[in-house]
Amino acid sequence: SPIVADGIMYITAPNKAAALDVRTGKQLWQWERPIPSDYQSIGFGRVNRGPAILDDKLFVATLDCYLVALDLKSGQERWSVRVEDYKPGYSMTLAPLAVKDKVVIGLSGGEAGIRGFIDAYEAGTGKRAWRFYTIPGKGEKGNETWAGDSWKTGGASTWVTGAYDASLDLIYWGVGNP
Repeated sequence: SPIVADGIMYITAPNKAAALDVRTGKQLWQWERPIPSDYQSIGFGRVNRGPAILDDKLFVATLDCYLVALDLKSGQERWSVRVEDYKPGYSMTLAPLAVKDKVVIGLSGGEAGIRGFIDAYEAGTGKRAWRFYTIPGKGEKGNETWAGDSWKTGGASTWVTGAYDASLDLIYWGVGNP
């Protein structure tokens, strides 16, 4: 989904972003990250569900699992961080969620037998602030409900953007594809 702010429309496609002047339709900038030739999606198309904006940056999630911060005015890359390796089946098709000074992201790939998680990154630097696994690991509460080592490949991907409740200061995030 596009975002419109201050007369500029920010749109995304898989591994692409652009800014358009809504009054004239003129393209102001375009950014693209090549999709690796060995990238494969299992059970879902090559999609992108939109960007997030925080302060002077546009945040984009890429199919090959990078979270990228782009300058709103120029489209220049401010920082880029690899969230996970795409080769075992991880991918990012969702829109990032901007909350306070963090950018929160989840992953697709339940069909490939990944272990789902949600990450938060510092909006200014791209440094990971925290990771929450959606399937508890060995020694964590709830792990006993997963037979043997099934927790390692149980899916529980987080491919749809969560929601933030500012009054409770709480993030809600759905989990799918067990």
